[in-house]
Amino acid sequence: MARRQANRLELGGDDAVTQETRILGIETSCDETAAAVVESGRNILASVVASQAAQHAGYGGVYPEVASRMHIEAIHGVVSQALSQSHVGLEAIDAVAVTRGPGLAGSLVVGLNMAKGMALASGLPLIGVNHLEAHLYSIWLVEDEPDPIFPLLALIVSGGHSELVLMRDHLTYERLGGTLDDAAGEAFDKVARLLGLAYPGGPSIQVAAEGGDPTAFRFPRAWMEGTWDFSFSGLKTAVLREVRSRQPELLAASFQAAVTDVLVGKTLAAAEKFQARQILVAGGVSANRALRQTFQNRSKIPVRVPPLGLCTDNAAMTAAVGHWRFLAGQRDALDIDVLPTWPLVR
Repeated sequence: MARRQANRLELGGDDAVTQETRILGIETSCDETAAAVVESGRNILASVVASQAAQHAGYGGVYPEVASRMHIEAIHGVVSQALSQSHVGLEAIDAVAVTRGPGLAGSLVVGLNMAKGMALASGLPLIGVNHLEAHLYSIWLVEDEPDPIFPLLALIVSGGHSELVLMRDHLTYERLGGTLDDAAGEAFDKVARLLGLAYPGGPSIQVAAEGGDPTAFRFPRAWMEGTWDFSFSGLKTAVLREVRSRQPELLAASFQAAVTDVLVGKTLAAAEKFQARQILVAGGVSANRALRQTFQNRSKIPVRVPPLGLCTDNAAMTAAVGHWRFLAGQRDALDIDVLPTWPLVR
């Protein structure tokens, strides 16, 4: 099969020139089956996401076996739809980028096997992508916005992760800290269950908190002095002790304020210490309105947050990372395996 050529780019900070590529991205790390085609790491030609949220709502969280089975049912149709919507055939694709981890093992296997099959059949290069890194690159997909400026101080907040990362250049990271117990998104889900709110917990608590007094309950803030780490288990326990008050709107508002206060406070302090030029907030919890507004009100430097559709899991961000990894020369063998606990900084 004839294949177009894309030259390798030497990466070089803010002034790097983006070489044209077209990358097919596949994402199945949790409960979204997603595929996308992205051009030059910036332009989304197509992005398709099949959500399983309704199927997991009855469990109050993601049921891993159900998730993997639903990925199997959806993956072929989602990838086919993405290619069709992009009006790009495989002969015009430069590589297949796929989420390799972290995530649910069974879910990751479905996406990786799909990507392997496509790479084997077409001769395309295979690129395994770290899911946390993909969230960072979601900001490069925002239309009509300039590229972020390094060094960036990034906060990744999702159902499974709360991480502070210093990004000095493309593909260059320093992990400053992370959660020692519950991730922020996980805490939202658990507290939502305590309050009798629907899954997923983040949106439910956001709605319940509207009109509530965020100072009604003096919930603790675990600042973890001397570190850039987070801890939300004590806050969750404090909410549990107060559930008997039967004031869900006040509890939701106070809980949300406590989480937001710590996330924003520690991120701003780290940005100042490491002289970041911009702050990037990414991951599912970055869709929270209170978190966004607090950053805008308190930050002295620009805060970049993706639009809502790029906060939650999607394959466009996987393809965006694939662009930079492709230009840096990454090519993975067909025998690579999933890495459910794969850290961003190794």
